[in-house]
Amino acid sequence: MSDSRLRGVNGAGGANGPIGPGAARPPAPRARVRDGRRGDGATDLRCAGRVVATYVHRPRVPAALSPRPYLHPVRTLGGVTVTELRPADHAHHLGVSVAVPDVSGANFWGGRTYVRGRGPVELDNHGTQEHTGWLLRDPDGCVEELSWRRAGRELLRERRTVSALALSRDAWALDVTSALTNVSGGELSFGSPATHGREGAGYGGFFWRAPASAEPGAPAVEVFTEGASGEGTVHGRRARWLALAGREWTLIFAGANEETRRDPWFVRTADYPGVGSSLAWRERLPLPADGTVARRIVTVVADGRLDRAAAGALARKAVSS
Repeated sequence: MSDSRLRGVNGAGGANGPIGPGAARPPAPRARVRDGRRGDGATDLRCAGRVVATYVHRPRVPAALSPRPYLHPVRTLGGVTVTELRPADHAHHLGVSVAVPDVSGANFWGGRTYVRGRGPVELDNHGTQEHTGWLLRDPDGCVEELSWRRAGRELLRERRTVSALALSRDAWALDVTSALTNVSGGELSFGSPATHGREGAGYGGFFWRAPASAEPGAPAVEVFTEGASGEGTVHGRRARWLALAGREWTLIFAGANEETRRDPWFVRTADYPGVGSSLAWRERLPLPADGTVARRIVTVVADGRLDRAAAGALARKAVSS
């Protein structure tokens, strides 16, 4: 999708960060639907003449997994799958999605809820993200509107942009922008297990579950930034970009606006491979009535196991494209 078309549908906060209460929002354009749609609640995302991802906008998952749109499978240009869906260790991990474990007590992450003094607890507090309409739906991307609901009550409305851009013969970029507006009529806040006392568990926001290697003796998944390496060093830290590298693939995550770059990275490699951008690392993130919070993550999806220099060059190219 061209930048001009994206600007026409994203509106004031699509990629530029939070919008204050009462800020003017542009009128929604008429939806334009083109190739790429499927009849099963999903859309194929194309780049460089091939399908590189499937965006499932009407998921069929149990309520306890907090149903929400997700991308899976996501593939390199060479055809290597770089996402995992509902793995045995965390059934609520749905490929690439936007998920928050605590929106004023509602669980939009899935699975158990961390309760201070009790640990993870099964609660009947799961929310859903419901697709309400397309503003744009092209082969290389889409803009949609979503309703975040819990027990029939709408808490948030979201305008989400998902697009693909070719960077080289071996790499493309997935651009995801999420703008969440509080329509509940009162103040909301975003939390995480960390804000309830679980040290280091500040997940919530954009999250990518990557595949673990199924081959014995295969190189371990490696994580690094421009100046650090290893889960223990990069987890909970800010960095302009962060790379996760498997045997045949490398994912390079970068915040594409200042608000996103201020969020710490949530990183797992030892227990499972996953990367997220944290909205509420140590403290809750308040969102007043009618306020909007926006985040934008660009992820380079590359064939091969890249080194730091190559990963940094692609990250800079993706964010500036």
